[in-house]
Amino acid sequence: MTAWMLLAAASLQALAWMAGGWELREGNSCPEEYWTQPTADTLIGMSRTVKDGRTRSFEFMRIEARADGIYYVAQPSGRPPVDFKLSTEPGAELAFVNPGHADHLKRILYRRDGENGMSARIEGENNGKAFAVDFPYRRPSSAASRCGEVK
Repeated sequence: MTAWMLLAAASLQALAWMAGGWELREGNSCPEEYWTQPTADTLIGMSRTVKDGRTRSFEFMRIEARADGIYYVAQPSGRPPVDFKLSTEPGAELAFVNPGHADHLKRILYRRDGENGMSARIEGENNGKAFAVDFPYRRPSSAASRCGEVK
């Protein structure tokens, strides 16, 4: 293993706190994320928003180590990937920035909030106007999320 691969593996291990399921209950809407345990080069994730018992949106994500840094790669609704480079040290607070793409998202932030909390935030611009959306996730109360529960 090369020196940068060892460094990348150690960096991704610092993100192990993200692994597992996360959800946010907002009335009849439930955004949720799932992340795998990190390997030497990736964490794999997916998210979806369930509303009224139906999936309203979904996204495939990964955090990967490359020779020039660590990247969050987003594929909302299965569209082509968009890269966001980690601009902070790996740890309990993460900031990923969009390195020059025309996508309206500019930053994706994650912060560990104790053992059972994770805050995510997206920031960007729509038609020149800044916006931000916060997702104060919690671990589900059981092993299986209730977001997609059919009643």
